Amino acid sequence: MSVDKSATGTVYERFQGTTEFQELRRRFRRFVFPMTAAFLAWYLLYVVLSGWARDFMGTELFGAVNVALVFGLLQFVSTFLIAYLYARHAERRLDPVSDEIRARIEAESAPAAKDAP
Repeated sequence: MSVDKSATGTVYERFQGTTEFQELRRRFRRFVFPMTAAFLAWYLLYVVLSGWARDFMGTELFGAVNVALVFGLLQFVSTFLIAYLYARHAERRLDPVSDEIRARIEAESAPAAKDAP
């Protein structure tokens, strides 16, 4: 990682332009944007079906449990699944890169902290 130490701005502003930082952002976006779109589409399907397909959503599956209740509960399941998948993605693909960037930022900031009164 090459950071121009003579460039103006804070150490954080200088690191934002590095290829490693841009790679970290790309990895984050490649997971978050599609997952957000998928979840919003799934939620919108639930809302639309609840409003305009009442007969389908009211279909009893067993006992007093209908399709709408199952879809509603699956919203919670999908939320927890996405959180789990993101934690796994972050641990494998984001944390190693961010740890390396943080270590380099701290190493560059350490001499400046020693010089401060």
